[in-house]
Amino acid sequence: MIAGVSHSVRPGVYPLNGLRHPPSGDTSGWYIWVGEWADDPDFFAPLHIRHLVERCPQVLPYLALPAGYRFLLAPDYEDVWVDASLLTQ
Repeated sequence: MIAGVSHSVRPGVYPLNGLRHPPSGDTSGWYIWVGEWADDPDFFAPLHIRHLVERCPQVLPYLALPAGYRFLLAPDYEDVWVDASLLTQ
């Protein structure tokens, strides 16, 4: 399964954001990035989920969340919530 991961995602860099659209084909629906979202078409690169173990292992427990969820992680901070708008886009 493939996720969209920004080039800025690497171990120990925060804040770490994730959102999940419904999966399609071989994509998981996950988009993961650090800092502010950018509309640049090259902001996300496809990355097999198994490589997240090296790039950002702290997201692994959240990958089981269903489509429509978001998370925000920082040192000593965790927020997970439902964003229904992700299911209609």
